[in-house]
Amino acid sequence: MIPVSYNVRSLFVRKATTIATALGIALVVFVLAASQMLSRGVKKTLGSAGSPINGFVMRKGADTEMSSGIETPMVNLIMAAPGVKKDANGNAMGVGEIVMVLALEKLGGTAGQVSNVQLRGVPDNELSFRKEAHLIDGRPAHPGTDEVIIGKRLRGKFKGLELGQTFEVKKNRMASVVGIFEAQGSSHESEIWCDIDLVRTAFGRAGMVSSVTVALQSEGQFDAFKSAMEHDKQLGLQAFRENVYYEKQSEGTAKLVSFLGGAIVFFFSIGAIIGAMITMYAAVSHRKKEVGTLRALGFSRITILSSFLLEAFVLALIGGTFGAVASLGMSLVHFSMMNMASWSEITFSFDPAPDILVRAILIGGLMGIAGGLLPAIRASRTSPVEAMRE
Repeated sequence: MIPVSYNVRSLFVRKATTIATALGIALVVFVLAASQMLSRGVKKTLGSAGSPINGFVMRKGADTEMSSGIETPMVNLIMAAPGVKKDANGNAMGVGEIVMVLALEKLGGTAGQVSNVQLRGVPDNELSFRKEAHLIDGRPAHPGTDEVIIGKRLRGKFKGLELGQTFEVKKNRMASVVGIFEAQGSSHESEIWCDIDLVRTAFGRAGMVSSVTVALQSEGQFDAFKSAMEHDKQLGLQAFRENVYYEKQSEGTAKLVSFLGGAIVFFFSIGAIIGAMITMYAAVSHRKKEVGTLRALGFSRITILSSFLLEAFVLALIGGTFGAVASLGMSLVHFSMMNMASWSEITFSFDPAPDILVRAILIGGLMGIAGGLLPAIRASRTSPVEAMRE
């Protein structure tokens, strides 16, 4: 067995090519890890908006809240379903909400650039129902007024979305921002919450809600609740666990991120493999006499092949580790993009995880092996006699 120190010393001798190849592989691993972190962040941001102990009801056939419509009288029917939790006063714990999209001007970019922001009309008890949401600045909006509270990830990113400022909900219908809330990093932090009647009157949705969310007595009560909602076909309702609904909303965006990241990684990886191949071919060329000596000392072709593959693998691991460590810095970055389900802009964060980093580093190592295979085969076929003559 050829000592590993022999391969390590060889890498340090060729510093320029070693650094160039390591950086190429580091870039691939960085992009791969970052895309996987963003995909995970998309799923976490949207999925954390719901709870497995909550039931979520929409009109049958609707894919999103935007396309759903439930008549207001049916809200009480949903609240009275089996398994719905009641508060200390005996009232069913739940909320009926209505969701629309506003086109607002973005700040900090091209003048006049607009993007969609989700507007959620909520009842008076919204903050008490959604325990994960709480104000971090300002005060709650007064019921029956044109006051709103906004998620912290919207703050200062759109014209009028700052504490004390106003924006236009509909032509000549202004709303005032009186509070900023956070919701444990969920997609709700990219929403505007206002009085439900403000949305109804502004968008002509009187007597309607988009969805109804109820708190269940336990997770095990969901099947009974779902059966009650979907048993009567005339009601035309469908029920989900709330977290399942929001996780489904993340699928399209997460797949898009993974696809784009995968495409970039594919083309970058070709360059990295070629770089590793060039580096290892140069190593074989400069160390032909060394390889011949090793063969003359009795080392087999398999041993030579393994040694050069190990060298390529170590080189790739060095670059991959550097790229993975650098990708951890993306956890400090917030990234805004369009949610394909609601067609509204949501701010996501990169969510690192040990399995993502390990997988990315191993893929980097495999790229090193792929790039070093042909040069290693060439080295193993070196004739001791011919090598000594050079």
